[in-house]
Amino acid sequence: MNATLVIILVTCAISFLAFRNEKLISDLILWPPAISRGKQYYRLLSYGFIHADGTHLLFNMITLYFFGRLIEQFMASYIGTLGFVAFYLSAIVVSILPTYVKNVGNPAYRSLGASGAVSAVLFAFVLLQPWATILIFFVPCPAIIYAVLYVGYSIYMDRKGSDNINHSAHLWGAAYGVLFLLAMEPRIFGVFLAQLTGSRG
Repeated sequence: MNATLVIILVTCAISFLAFRNEKLISDLILWPPAISRGKQYYRLLSYGFIHADGTHLLFNMITLYFFGRLIEQFMASYIGTLGFVAFYLSAIVVSILPTYVKNVGNPAYRSLGASGAVSAVLFAFVLLQPWATILIFFVPCPAIIYAVLYVGYSIYMDRKGSDNINHSAHLWGAAYGVLFLLAMEPRIFGVFLAQLTGSRG
C-alpha cells in the first residue's frame, strides 16, 4: 500500500468521525485563538484531516488519489516515501500559515480541509507534466492551462472574499508544491521550460 492511499484512508476516517462529532471538529479545526492563546499548535496540521462535508472530502481525496501516487513515486527516488509524507504534511502547515497570521486576532475565523496540501501535490504534477491532459468536471484540459486558470480564479476570489473557501491556502499550497519540487531537483525547471517550448514547435 502506497503512502498516498494511507493518507487518503486516514483523512477519510478522521473526517467521517468528525461529521458525526462536533466536539472532534472543534478540537481539530484551525481556530486562531486556540493556537495563539492556547498554544494548540497541532491545529496547524490537524485541520487538514477534517472536512466540511462529503463533497468537500470527495473532491480533495479524488484529486489526491490521481496525482498523489505519481508525485509520491517521483519523490520517492529522491527523498523516499517518508519524504513524500513529510512534503504532504508540511504543505498542510505552510499553506495555512498566511491565513493564520492574517486572522490571528479574529476569534470568528475557522478553517478546515486538505485543499492546500492537495494543491501542492497538483501543482507539483503540473511542473512535471505541464501538457498532460486532466479532466475538469469530465472536460479534458492541459494541466498548464488549468493551472493558470486556477491561480487566476483563486486570486480573484481571495480578493473578493465572498465565499467560505480559503483561496489563500490554495495559492500558497500551489506555490509550495512548485518550490519544494524545485528545491529537491532544480533541473526540473529546465525540463519544464523545454516541455512548454517543445510543445509549440
